[in-house]
This record gives sequence, structure tokens and C-alpha cells, in this order.
Amino acid sequence: MKFLAINLIFTLVWAAISASLTPANLLLGFAVGALSLWLIRRELRPVTYPVRPLRLLLLTLLFFKELAVSATKVAILVLRSKMALKPGIFAYPLTVKSDFEITLLANLITLTPGTLSVDVSDDRKTLYVHALDCADPGALRQDIARGFERRIREAFER
Repeated sequence: MKFLAINLIFTLVWAAISASLTPANLLLGFAVGALSLWLIRRELRPVTYPVRPLRLLLLTLLFFKELAVSATKVAILVLRSKMALKPGIFAYPLTVKSDFEITLLANLITLTPGTLSVDVSDDRKTLYVHALDCADPGALRQDIARGFERRIREAFER
């Protein structure tokens, strides 16, 4: 039943993207959705994370704050007549453990202007981050630890 519901959502998304509600297009969307779900069926095992709604709201608010602050900083850097940037990649030691938490952290970092998650070590203990201005990697590590990573642990850790 769960797969049928997901496939119906996929079919509606297909119809919206293709801008066609004809029966043939809906059938094609349903078939493509079913094939997609079949291909990833092993990855769809149930995962339960305890979600704390208030903590999740605080994480969301932090993201929007960081988004605004980072966008402003990047805009100021770009508008300066002399850009004194020191781009670089730094290693960030992870305290979050699950794949979900690591992925969420990496995505939040990537979505924030001026930073980009590059890779995760094979042992899942280090995240490599590219920063537009990496003059002080220690401060960047502290910002991530005290910000996104702390809020993720508060919202999702068991």
C-alpha cells in the first residue's frame, strides 16, 4: 500500500512536470514511477528517527538565518573592489553518526552560500568542506559544530 501511495505521488509529479493529464501520460508516469520504486526497493527499508518538532523548527530557523547571513557575506565579498579571498578545503570531524544526519548536515552546508560539502571519509567520521574564504578553518569548524550539527543532534538523535 505504501508503494502504491508513493507511486501515485510520483504520477502526479510526472503529470505536473509534463503539463499533461491525458490518460496515456498518466499511465506512462505510473509505469516510470513503478519502475523507479522497483529499482530502489532495497533502499526503501523503514527507518524511524525520533523527531522533536520544536527542535526541528529551531534547525529550520537556524538554516534560514545562516542562509541570509552567508548570502550577505558572499555579496559583500563579491562587490568589493579587491577580493581578498582564501578559498580552501578543510576537514570537519563529524559527531553525528547516522547516514541521514550526515546527509542532512552536508546538504545544509552545501545550501549555504560560500560553502560546499565535497566528500565524506570512508569511515564516516570526517566531512570535507570547501569554503569560499577559508582563512580561519577553526572558526568555520566551530560555526558548523555550534550551529547545524548541534541542532541536528537535538532534533534527531536517539
